[in-house]
Amino acid sequence: MINAKEIGRAIWEIPKGYKSCMRVPLRVYATNEIINKIEKGAFTQGANVACLPGIQKYSIMLPDAHFGYGFPIGGVAAFSLEDGVISPGGVGYDINCGVRLMTTTLREEDVKPKLKELVDTLFRNIPSGVGSRGKLRISESELDDVAINGATWAVERGFGREEDLEHIEEKGMMDGADPSKVSRRAKERGRPQLGTLGSGNHFLEVQRVDKIFDPNTASKMGILEEGQILVMIHTGSRGFGHQICDDYINVLRSAVRKYGIKLPDEQLVSAPLGSKEAEDYIAAMYSAVNYAFCNRQVITHWVRESFQSVFRADEDELGLKLVYDVAHNIAKFEEHKVNGEKMEVCVHRKGATRSFPPGSKHIPKEYREIGQPVLIPGDMGTASYVLVGTKKAMEETFGSTCHGAGRVLSRARAKRMYRGQQVKSFLESKGEVIRAASPVVLAEEVPDAYKDVDEVVRSVDLAGISRKVARMTPLGVAKG
Repeated sequence: MINAKEIGRAIWEIPKGYKSCMRVPLRVYATNEIINKIEKGAFTQGANVACLPGIQKYSIMLPDAHFGYGFPIGGVAAFSLEDGVISPGGVGYDINCGVRLMTTTLREEDVKPKLKELVDTLFRNIPSGVGSRGKLRISESELDDVAINGATWAVERGFGREEDLEHIEEKGMMDGADPSKVSRRAKERGRPQLGTLGSGNHFLEVQRVDKIFDPNTASKMGILEEGQILVMIHTGSRGFGHQICDDYINVLRSAVRKYGIKLPDEQLVSAPLGSKEAEDYIAAMYSAVNYAFCNRQVITHWVRESFQSVFRADEDELGLKLVYDVAHNIAKFEEHKVNGEKMEVCVHRKGATRSFPPGSKHIPKEYREIGQPVLIPGDMGTASYVLVGTKKAMEETFGSTCHGAGRVLSRARAKRMYRGQQVKSFLESKGEVIRAASPVVLAEEVPDAYKDVDEVVRSVDLAGISRKVARMTPLGVAKG
């Protein structure tokens, strides 16, 4: 660990002097155990972010932080609209990679006898894997509609319920998307992939509620008892968002030279907020954000159909209500307090989840008493969590918290150390049902490749930037 000063419970600070170009300190949210597992390269990246023009308060690293492209994954930074920048490295390649959670009326004893059939049906009905192609066939003009209307496009075509939209961040549609700013190559990649999980750490999981920490808050989300079955979906904008990121990294390389922006790392290519290059990137990035919301909505519809098919019951009997859908790779314009004054800033969350408090007008009415649901996915053999946002997050982290456990092994190293079949056998010995498009992805995503999610969640709970509500463990997993 680098020289950091502990300034509060699970809160550390690295001063501006760590690097001569830093404009603000680096703030790290982690327990002692977790901060010692963050590699030095991630700290260097967090410090580099603190050098960017117009950054406000701190460069922030959350307990799941690890080395990424430009920004560390698990990084947050907010920039002034007057002299700040936007950076694709602060959003990431998988734009609006995110998580949604659904409740059911089923219990573990209802599902166990049909678990293999259920996971097989889900795996068959929801395409997954590298370059996977979906069951939908849409034209380029329909793809443009998806980019503009997001999850609304899906619901209007029968992929879900109107009430779903109320339970999605931004109601499943960001204003300002403009598909004319998206390249033909991005559209070629995105068009066949709508309604697919993809690969890597993306998954669809059948989970059991393992522990409820706050019964009153949990009940408001429809999480009623231990042993209840939930469904979690973790995926993003697929090749569409990846290509948009790649395209605009190239565009913004020229912008860095044009505007004379000094960077400590060329991966932090940026454009001044308000410039044409920034506006074009934002319009394209929001197109990918809306695509991802739509993608998860279409998958949700097929999850419901799969449950109905296996359990021979209708939606009302099975529940399958959407708790919430959160993005964790995104840049958004939000109002926050900086030095005691309200100001609009551009908040980059890369591997970070919005964590808005009770009373926020930006969360569904039924959750305003408790705060925004925060969804933290585990990975196959590890737990996932539901938390809620807090006032302290708004005061300290621009309303942000962690998004997962965070890697400690690179994918390449994990593949050298483990074999997919070995991982599958181990997880199945614990009673899980695992389906994957390739054994390689099981090796890459072995639970040992990640930090201890329980300790990561303990970090943000101790720091007060989100609060534990419930813990879930996997029964069945479909991976790309």
